[in-house]
Amino acid sequence: MPDKRVAVLFVCTGNICRSPTAEAIFRKLVADAGMSQAIVADSAGTHGYHIGEPPDPRARAHAAERGYDLSGLRARKVERADFQRFDLIVAMDRDHLAALEEVADPSTMHKLKLMMSYARAFKEQEVPDPYYGGPRDFERVLDLLEDAARGLLDALSKPARG
Repeated sequence: MPDKRVAVLFVCTGNICRSPTAEAIFRKLVADAGMSQAIVADSAGTHGYHIGEPPDPRARAHAAERGYDLSGLRARKVERADFQRFDLIVAMDRDHLAALEEVADPSTMHKLKLMMSYARAFKEQEVPDPYYGGPRDFERVLDLLEDAARGLLDALSKPARG
């Protein structure tokens, strides 16, 4: 269990498919592990295309079938303050990581990670965007995110090594 509260931010392009799905999956895993007081999660987009909108209806529907609730989430854009507010900023793909690196201060670069770096069952290095795809694409994103979110929670649950 972490010594202090850990804040994690999940990031994709518009904050309507991948990052809110990652947030909901991770929040459920954290709650199921009884760690909601120790770990908090949020999500945001690198672009402000959908600010204030709920997640994509297809993302909400597929997530709900697996027991994840995205209904209360609203899209927002990454802000400069997020680099101070969050202990870990997790990008869904390399483009998001590059966009975050462009605006991060050198002192916060260590907080930036790729989501799939926490995966254990999948070799993919990026979470593909399901927006222009079909049901199979949304299911694939859920599979990838469930695996990576479990790996992330395991990584955060281990005591820090000094």
